[in-house]
Amino acid sequence: MIARDTCCTLVPYFTIHAGKLGEFRSLCEQFMEKTATEADCLFYGFTFDGVEAHCREGYKDADGILAHLGNVGAILDEALKISDLHRLEAHGPAAELDKLREPLKDLDVQYYTLEFGFRH
Repeated sequence: MIARDTCCTLVPYFTIHAGKLGEFRSLCEQFMEKTATEADCLFYGFTFDGVEAHCREGYKDADGILAHLGNVGAILDEALKISDLHRLEAHGPAAELDKLREPLKDLDVQYYTLEFGFRH
C-alpha cells in the first residue's frame, strides 16, 4: 500500500574551521548518540569531503525535525563555534514545510517542496 508521504529531510552543509576536523568528528559522535533516541528519526549520518561535512538526516515529519533540533541544540551550538553552516535545505510536503518556516525563520533555509513521491 502506498501511503501519504510526510517525510522531511533537513540538509545542512558545514565548512569546518582549520585545525578543527577532529573536534568536529567528536561532536558527530555526540550527535549520533543523542539522535539515536529519537523515535521519529528515519535515518541520520555524517558524510565528509575534506573539511566539508554534510549531515544526512530524515524524519517522519516536520515535528520530528523540530524535536531533533531541540534534542541536539547544545551540541549544534558547539559545532557552530568550529564550523560555518554554509547551506541549509529542508525538503518535504508543503504542509510539513509550513510547520518549519516560523521556528526556522532566523536561519537561511532553502525550502524544496515535494511534488511527486510515495512511501511504502
